[in-house]
Amino acid sequence: MVTLPSTSRELSRREFIGTTAAAGAGLLLTSCSPDAAPKTAAAKSSPLNKINIALIGCGAQGQVLLDSLTVIDGLNLVAIVDIWEYKRNENVRRLKSQGFDVKGYENYEDLLANEKDLQAVVVASPDFWHAPITNACLKAGLHVYCEKMMSNTLDGARSMVQTMRETGKLLQIGHQRRSNPRYIFALNRLVREAKICGRITAAHAQWNRTVTNDLSWPKKSEIAPAQLAKYGFKDMHQFRNWRWFKGLGGGPLSDLGAHQIDIFNWWFGSTAKSVMASGGVDYYTTHDWYDNAMVVYEFATPEGTARAFYQVQTTTSSGGGYFEMFMGDEGTIKMSESPNTTKLWREDRSTKAWEELVGKNYLRASAVAKPAGDADKVDVRETAPLLEYEIPVSFNKKIHQPHLENFFNAIRDKNVKLNCPADEAFRSEYIIHKANEAIIAQKTIPITKEEVEA
Repeated sequence: MVTLPSTSRELSRREFIGTTAAAGAGLLLTSCSPDAAPKTAAAKSSPLNKINIALIGCGAQGQVLLDSLTVIDGLNLVAIVDIWEYKRNENVRRLKSQGFDVKGYENYEDLLANEKDLQAVVVASPDFWHAPITNACLKAGLHVYCEKMMSNTLDGARSMVQTMRETGKLLQIGHQRRSNPRYIFALNRLVREAKICGRITAAHAQWNRTVTNDLSWPKKSEIAPAQLAKYGFKDMHQFRNWRWFKGLGGGPLSDLGAHQIDIFNWWFGSTAKSVMASGGVDYYTTHDWYDNAMVVYEFATPEGTARAFYQVQTTTSSGGGYFEMFMGDEGTIKMSESPNTTKLWREDRSTKAWEELVGKNYLRASAVAKPAGDADKVDVRETAPLLEYEIPVSFNKKIHQPHLENFFNAIRDKNVKLNCPADEAFRSEYIIHKANEAIIAQKTIPITKEEVEA
């Protein structure tokens, strides 16, 4: 069910299909509650429309994706793959209890050798396995949804784009904000159409997390050393915490920053022309990758230069959580997958008809208490508090679900375009790799348009 107010404007066909719902201001997607019980295989839609899929990788991100896959209509989850028998068997039992006739495999080679009716795979393995697995599956004639980062190396990511082109198969990368109805609406209606920020001069994004212990494991479920070595891991600690090790993952800029730095590219509509960064292994003693990073990108826009600052902190949760903020001379828009964090602020000098946008249901005024007494007196060096607004767009699906649905819709209908195909994702992931290089080099690294094309 989709509820649209009478003042809503209809989104484009691409937005409609890409987010699986007609959308205007005040969008409400209600086909799947986040708290709804997973559907069983028997409850799926017509067998004629079913897509046979497998999940490769049952770690933390694989579990998140699995939660969405089990509630999307028209999917037949036939197999899961994981080198860890403990996690593999646990998920086979779980899925069978939900009505899925699913098999478990140790590796993707066995999957491809035995499952001949597959149409697509979802890849959520550690980053350094993304390119080998994705390329093999594409060459086997399967469509692939692969989690970000595309690869822990640029050569690996570039090979994925080339294989996608050679095989003609679909390759969606898991930058799921690109299918989020709130982000699509904010970019297309508020930033591009209404130009609500005016000239965007700066951007700021962050993802801060508190201190956490490394992941452990049940001792009785340990993988044998020879088995770990076969798949590229030194020991169980490295296997469970691969994101922190060079050669396996890309550190916090890859793990967390990839999502938000991708938003810089997407919303600016271009690739950064330079990057400078600072970071280091300042806190943890058991990691290869740095704990914290601060990055500055420079973008060339039609209106002039804009700079974007990104930080990821893994030693504190302070600073307002995770968000992306675009700041202009007439307004600021702050986006997040958390709807409570999403806000807009109007500059006093703005000539935009913000109230008209409220009337069209593009915006919703936020009740902000007026300061009393001495708080009314703002120092001449300060700016008075700005009027605050909200985006009246909500959806109650799981965060990854719209992006997965866009992928499966594109498999069914050639007219549906992927919201984040591999060649588009490569441009964003290139500048993330370059940020890691800038930290090591301790200097500004220029980026040309030619080098970001895979």
